Formats: sequence, C-alpha cells, structure tokens
Amino acid sequence: MDRNGFAAWLDRYVAAWRSYDAEAIGGLFSDDATYRYHPEDAPVRGRAAIVADWLKSPDTPGSWRCHYAPYAVEGERAVMHGWTEYMAADGETVERRYYNVWLCAFDGNGQCTDFTEYYMAPRRRAARGVVGEMPAA
Repeated sequence: MDRNGFAAWLDRYVAAWRSYDAEAIGGLFSDDATYRYHPEDAPVRGRAAIVADWLKSPDTPGSWRCHYAPYAVEGERAVMHGWTEYMAADGETVERRYYNVWLCAFDGNGQCTDFTEYYMAPRRRAARGVVGEMPAA
C-alpha cells in the first residue's frame, strides 16, 4: 500500500458508504478482515459479516458529509485522519461532528484486513459555549 493507493481506497470507502452497494462494500475488505467501529469493540469478523453489518442500519442519503485523507502509510499499514458531520433534516445544519482517525492494514491486493476507527466530538469552548470549528476540507 502506498499513499495514492490508500487515498483511492478512502475514496472507494466513501463511495460505498454513499451507495450502500454490497459489492462495493465487500470489495474494500479481505475475506478474513476484522472491523472495529471503536477500539474497545469486539471486531466484526469476515467480509460477509462486515457487509451485513454496514447494511443493517444505513445512514439516510444526504445526512452526512466527510473529508478523509491519508496521514501515514508504511508497508501494509495506513492511518487516515479527517472529519465527519451528520446533518439535520434540512440538509444544511450540522447536528454532530466528529474527528476521525482510522488504523488500517492491507493485503497485497489492496483490500483492508484490519480496520479500527477512533473518533471524538469537538471540545466545547468554555468561554463561549460553542462547538469548535471544523478544519476546512
């Protein structure tokens, strides 16, 4: 895996999330991949289980936006950083924001073998009581 390959994988990840196409989701992961939505979670194991888990409760189209970019790539391991925003029904108002870091490992075919997500909400500013600004895309 190199930086450009990881960036392309991230683009395919976002496209699969937008479409909820089972084949697109499955194409991201190896047969025996593990997927953790949180580092303390027990992993979802195997491509079929990961696809089924994604399809269990899909996000409404247009209810989110994101920006993800490679942070570091070394051999088969890669780290992504970025942000995700979930929108109100009006499609404009941000209801929830998260900063994201993903730890990923890949096989020689460019499929993810191990995925762990870390995310956090922005800190509230004590003086003004507003949620911190998100970095520009």
